[in-house]
Amino acid sequence: MDQQLHIGTCSWKYDSWRGLVYSDAPRINYLAEYAERYDCVEVDQWFWSLYGPEKVVLPKPAVVEEYALSVPDSFRFGVKMPNALTLSHFRQARKTDPLEPNPHFLSMDVLSRTLDRLEPLHGRLGPLMFQFGYLNRQKMSSQAEFLDRLGTFVAQLPTGYTWCVETRNPNYLNDRYFTFLRDHRLSHVFLQGYYMPPIFGLYEKHADQLTDNMVVRLHGPDREGIEKKTKKDWSRIIDPRDADLDGVAAILEDARVRRRTQWVFVNNHFEGCAPLTIERLRERLGGEG
Repeated sequence: MDQQLHIGTCSWKYDSWRGLVYSDAPRINYLAEYAERYDCVEVDQWFWSLYGPEKVVLPKPAVVEEYALSVPDSFRFGVKMPNALTLSHFRQARKTDPLEPNPHFLSMDVLSRTLDRLEPLHGRLGPLMFQFGYLNRQKMSSQAEFLDRLGTFVAQLPTGYTWCVETRNPNYLNDRYFTFLRDHRLSHVFLQGYYMPPIFGLYEKHADQLTDNMVVRLHGPDREGIEKKTKKDWSRIIDPRDADLDGVAAILEDARVRRRTQWVFVNNHFEGCAPLTIERLRERLGGEG
């Protein structure tokens, strides 16, 4: 695809989007109707994969095939890769529980098996994102150790894919990190939300170090709070973030001038309704995307 800008949502199967994105037919193919309006989507359902040392749940072939048959050839799936690859340790039931290392962390075997499962989407894959949770000193001794282990892994990545990295360690977002990504031809995932620093100054500081692709994920700072406000009815804007959208539009315009491919994935938790947020962002971009 020659198009530089792709804007879609995080996930897509929400009944409260009927009338905004979907028809009112009693039984519909959500993804097929979604793809009539947008050219990409973020898939996060395959991220949740680690359930024990011997239990890694990978994408089901039948589901992958169904998705492939539901969209046109021009459609692209941004995929959050399985957290079996990106969790350094198993999640603790209690903070006092001892840390147990994840034997699948940065495993080429798990990666290869995942790509095999995604084969029906070959040609329709957009950014493939490795999302790393916050790594404290007990999980990772330093940024240097993290980049060293990640470097060994990414040196083995197959070509032909758009590989991306999202870190939840604010202190990792420095020159060393962005130089590492550039040198390994990896794209950064800019996350706006939660406890991460605003992406605007971060982009301005490191724009010259980015590769040909960039990902922006729009999440709000308070997931539980907005769920209480909306009661999970995602049909209207609850918490408008005009200044954030102005900043995102400025970033995307700069990236356009630099001829970078831009991927934007909007979550309902950002303002309360991802489709309406996309409309508000498109207005700022002169209808693009």
